[in-house]
Amino acid sequence: MTVPAHEAAARSRSFHDVMARRRTVRDYSTRPIPDEVLEWAVRTASTAPSGAHVQPWRFVVVTDPERKRRLREAAEAEEREFYAHRASEEWLAALAPIGTDWHKPFLEDAPAVIVVFEVHKGPGSPRPYYTKESVGIAVGLLLATLHQAGLATLTHTPSPMRFLNEVCERPAEERAAYVIPVGYPADGARVPDLHRKPLDEVLVRL
Repeated sequence: MTVPAHEAAARSRSFHDVMARRRTVRDYSTRPIPDEVLEWAVRTASTAPSGAHVQPWRFVVVTDPERKRRLREAAEAEEREFYAHRASEEWLAALAPIGTDWHKPFLEDAPAVIVVFEVHKGPGSPRPYYTKESVGIAVGLLLATLHQAGLATLTHTPSPMRFLNEVCERPAEERAAYVIPVGYPADGARVPDLHRKPLDEVLVRL
């Protein structure tokens, strides 16, 4: 794709202006999501670069209410342990302004939950390279696409995540990396008043 030099900055700025409005949302409407939107988001995520072009990702879209209930119950069990025993005081202090705790109702309330798995070497899959980096880039594209479509998301990473293989019926060579509720914000949904670092703190020119 060739973009004329005089248009490049305007396009970059336009994309930034859209993405700068993205926020993590924890309160979801039950309004359904068109299947086509989710499919195109996954297609776009799958255009990400990956080590040796192995494409070591699997996107499991969960919409069944009973399966979402099981997912929430298992995730909340791990989160209770995290907040009560695993998290350091420093970590809990960092989370305090956001107001999170072990309760994860969004895992049931959101009309869809996308569970992203890393695909490692198995009977039907080759050995991947730079797996976490590759899947992380793909998830970035997934979030950007869903935001462009007017949908809200949240990146949830319970630890450990092995319970997701059972809930999502995935083989042992697949390892869950992200749990992403997707939907429209509920009426009256609120998000933290976050401030992003200025450019001079994140950009270094050499």
